[in-house]
Amino acid sequence: MKKAALHNLGCKVNAYETEAMQQLLEKAGYEIVSFHEKADVYVINTCSVTNMADRKSRQMLHRAKKMNPDAAVVAAGCYVQTKEEEAKQDLSIDILIGNNQKNELVSRLDEFFAERDKDEQTDKVESVVDINNEPQCFEEMSLTKTAEHTRAFVKVQDGCNQFCSYCIIPYARGRVRSRDIESVLKEIKGLAKTGYQEVALAGIHLSSYGVDCEESLLHLIQEIHKIDGIRRIRLGSLEPQIVTEEFARELSSMEKICPHFHLSLQSGCDATLKRMNRKYTAAQYEEGCRLLRKYFDHPAITTDVIVGFPGETEEEFEETKEFLEKIHFYEMHIFKYSKRQGTRAAVMENQVSEEIKTKRSAELIALSERMSREFRDYYLGREEEVLFEEPATIDGEKMYVGYTKE
Repeated sequence: MKKAALHNLGCKVNAYETEAMQQLLEKAGYEIVSFHEKADVYVINTCSVTNMADRKSRQMLHRAKKMNPDAAVVAAGCYVQTKEEEAKQDLSIDILIGNNQKNELVSRLDEFFAERDKDEQTDKVESVVDINNEPQCFEEMSLTKTAEHTRAFVKVQDGCNQFCSYCIIPYARGRVRSRDIESVLKEIKGLAKTGYQEVALAGIHLSSYGVDCEESLLHLIQEIHKIDGIRRIRLGSLEPQIVTEEFARELSSMEKICPHFHLSLQSGCDATLKRMNRKYTAAQYEEGCRLLRKYFDHPAITTDVIVGFPGETEEEFEETKEFLEKIHFYEMHIFKYSKRQGTRAAVMENQVSEEIKTKRSAELIALSERMSREFRDYYLGREEEVLFEEPATIDGEKMYVGYTKE
């Protein structure tokens, strides 16, 4: 029995796909071992969201080959998709699998080992399509189990049509592709029978679910809400434009919805948002938050913010900071702008110095910590429903750790 080890880099969608590939290997008879053990196969599901992510992907591929030079090292995902020629030249990689082809993992391994049995000078096995120019359907992958105990992430959408000026993802993931509703419901029903009580919907651009097939994210959620055994539905990152009066009202009518909404912001300054090629204004974002707070009691609203985007002046930064204070988030993920080769922002004028980015980042992190503490203080002394995940020992005391709806 061959041994296989997997390692994931990147987002929740990548994590889902890594678990799905692991189950494909298990079904094919592979024994799954830790990535730090000697294995016959190493699968690295790569990330390419930043230049640093590319570097980490290469490091993990080289580490795998070093652990066992005779192993089949598989590079899958976004790094392969955006740096195909570079990956082809990397002697650490034996098999390349791009996005939308990860369900071909086992057949590619079979092909590799069959060739190696015949001839020690095995060529790379490549499976990378031009994801941006070739029409693609949603790649069907599914899970019957997951690493978490009560919560399961379910991938329902892939690709992005937004082309934000700082982002490489549309080139790595291709155009929007939505998963068939019946396929989503079948997977979630199976997870519910296995004992999972919460599902978290994941996608590269979740708000775009259905634009390619005359469907909508709201309808998908409504259908999931009918599934027996599922007690909670959690949503992945959303674009603010999706939060209309109807969307917020309908979600609030479904008792299984977790009132945790991650609305991507990036900047609270309209001039900066325009350079980023974001498709909304600060006022439109604020209106989405107002609607969520109208229909939900104390919802947890979280966001992402990029500091030091090219051309961001001190006045623009202060405008963003005041906007963040005004919205008052539960949590903010603060990122210093990092050049991504192949994007428009990387060649923009007026790049901001690292020193200024570090200073601005520190200011927003401090603001985030204060707002998060104020949000959590609201729950002191309150009784909340928790889905427990696992036992833990904290300060010498045995207890259980789990999640509230927020």
